[in-house]
Amino acid sequence: MRLYRIIQKPIITEKASALELNESTYVIKVDSSATKIDIKKSIQELYGVEIQSVRIVNTREKMKHGRRKMQMKRRPFKKAYVTLKDSSQKLDLISIK
Repeated sequence: MRLYRIIQKPIITEKASALELNESTYVIKVDSSATKIDIKKSIQELYGVEIQSVRIVNTREKMKHGRRKMQMKRRPFKKAYVTLKDSSQKLDLISIK
């Protein structure tokens, strides 16, 4: 699997920002077929940081009611919680090494 296709985009929420500041854990949206090993290898090669752990969560499809009883779907996706070994290192997800 290609390195650039595994990592799709960072997830920026209040919870993710708190994890980033306190525990140096980053939340990233990843490809649905990626494994923990693929995610770890791609981040290490693209950004040059050491990773302590990778946790994966599969989100479910959610329904939302709109106007005039329309139903909208939010597609399911996979996200990864990536914890760095050294808390002094920072992971800049916008730029690639």
